Amino acid sequence: MFELLIRILCDIQPTTSTNAIFLFGQTEDNDVSVLAKAKQVVEAKQTDQILFMHTPPTNGYPGYEAWKKKLIKAGVAGQQIAGVPMLPAPVLHTLVEAESVMTYAKQHNFQAMYVTAAPFHQPRAFMTAVTAALRIYPELKIYSQTGISLPWLEEAIHSQGKTTGTRNQLIAGEMERIEKYQKQGDLATVEQVVDYLNRRDK
Repeated sequence: MFELLIRILCDIQPTTSTNAIFLFGQTEDNDVSVLAKAKQVVEAKQTDQILFMHTPPTNGYPGYEAWKKKLIKAGVAGQQIAGVPMLPAPVLHTLVEAESVMTYAKQHNFQAMYVTAAPFHQPRAFMTAVTAALRIYPELKIYSQTGISLPWLEEAIHSQGKTTGTRNQLIAGEMERIEKYQKQGDLATVEQVVDYLNRRDK
């Protein structure tokens, strides 16, 4: 697990631009982390477009229109922003986001894509993206772009707007979710994700 965490948080970067960077939904307390990273990656010409879920505000996620306005206000061109349709599901959560964007990536014949979440959420978000890719579009090369770090001792709301704590406290909850979802069969094992990275990098 330690190897996987290091490789996710310190991932290598592709030598050419990716098709897109996908931002996993964050609450307003944490969304500057992923929005700032997306702006940074676009300005560096490391990707062609910014993707996030095309939904109204839900489960703590401010929604597509709110994030698009924030990015445009920050100087990102509107044509570089696109919404990912949500697959049928009762609620929006990390696995639904991952399955939705992998379906979108396959439909648009993406070759490579970044995925981004707030730092404490990035390991589980990346593992979930790989889980969905292995089921839907295993040929896709997914790279990790961890969101901008925010103050670790600051209180923040997370996890569908229901979990509160300082950001360093939220790390333990994320690790518990990884273990729980792996036991349920909803998340790939550590070995499967490491194997995916090894195959991607050969």
